[in-house]
Amino acid sequence: MEVLVLNSGSSSLKFQLFSMPEERIICSGQIERIGFEDAIFKFKTNNDTIEKVTPVKNHKQGLKLVAEQLLDNETGVIQSPDDITIVGHRVVHGGKHFSDTTVITNEVKEKIKALSSLAPLHNPANLEGIEVAEEVFKNAKQVAVFDTAFHQSIPEKAYKYAIPNEYLEKHHIRLYGFHGTSHKYVSEKAIEFLGKKDSKIISIHLGNGCSMTAIKNGKSIDHSLGFSPVNGLIMGTRSGDIDPSVIFHLAERHGFELKDINNMLQKQSGMLGLTGYSDLREIQKEAEKGNKNCILALEMNAYRIKKYIGSYAAIMNGLDAIIFTAGIGENSADMRERVCKDLDYLGIELDAEKNLVRSNKIRAINKDTALTKILVIPTNEELEIAKQSIALFKNQSALI
Repeated sequence: MEVLVLNSGSSSLKFQLFSMPEERIICSGQIERIGFEDAIFKFKTNNDTIEKVTPVKNHKQGLKLVAEQLLDNETGVIQSPDDITIVGHRVVHGGKHFSDTTVITNEVKEKIKALSSLAPLHNPANLEGIEVAEEVFKNAKQVAVFDTAFHQSIPEKAYKYAIPNEYLEKHHIRLYGFHGTSHKYVSEKAIEFLGKKDSKIISIHLGNGCSMTAIKNGKSIDHSLGFSPVNGLIMGTRSGDIDPSVIFHLAERHGFELKDINNMLQKQSGMLGLTGYSDLREIQKEAEKGNKNCILALEMNAYRIKKYIGSYAAIMNGLDAIIFTAGIGENSADMRERVCKDLDYLGIELDAEKNLVRSNKIRAINKDTALTKILVIPTNEELEIAKQSIALFKNQSALI
């Protein structure tokens, strides 16, 4: 059967069409820089590779572009929308409602919409993807796979905030965790690579959105993002960790509206706020030219990641491996070098030559004598979503 997977990020859209259960990729592609006039559309099959720059105002327009390409008479890969059996959707925030892969209903869509205030850059885009897919692929089963699901194993001492108990009990305010599909996928690959189930791993997902997970014996036990995907590491446009008093100060002393502060922390901060650029590739180019703001931003970014490595090694009482994954983690040798520098006390020792090698395969870039593995593992959230979508119907004994 053919399973289409849609993965909507804050400013991107990735998609893959699989023949399942053999996990054969029929086509793949992505749209980068959604919201800009120079968005980049990429589409690849065994026979064709298409890349073009085109305006893409929002995720809805981007998804329609994807659907048109899949059905294109010359370079498309399906004859009819009915060729698609399942459409699997990445949904960032499942809140208290969703801890497992779920068949999408009107009730599910309403809950995803209600959670948009907690993930304003993602849930609305995820919901748009669902609604467009329902229009185009009318007979396909629509399935949601939630970023928060992998982190359900985080213990209460880690997910509970030190605020009055009623806010957890009545309002479900707690750490939820995100990028779970990616962290789950790469950690399973790491465990297989290490050849040991009893493992202590830190997964570092670095893209426009960034997060880290402490994974002990295959289970998430702590995570850098929390109630919403805005805290933790410094991201493309999100601030990461910040003293909450700053919010009150801006509101009470400077007259900022809360919605404006939220917009600032979500869309105007992070690397964009520090440098004027949200794309790390541009920031690195500017840093090489001597741009002091860009140099400092890169140092701040790496510094924040190192702080989390230290804290997660402490709570796990050791460390077998760290994983770099996602767009920046997989492709930026410079960022990996900055992060790994001066961490030899944890057994983290980078091999400079191995670090420069580019590959789409899992690889170790640590020195041969290092006690801790440094792994670069290309994430494949789309395959993980396809596998979970198929498993959902097998578990329900549903015939497709």
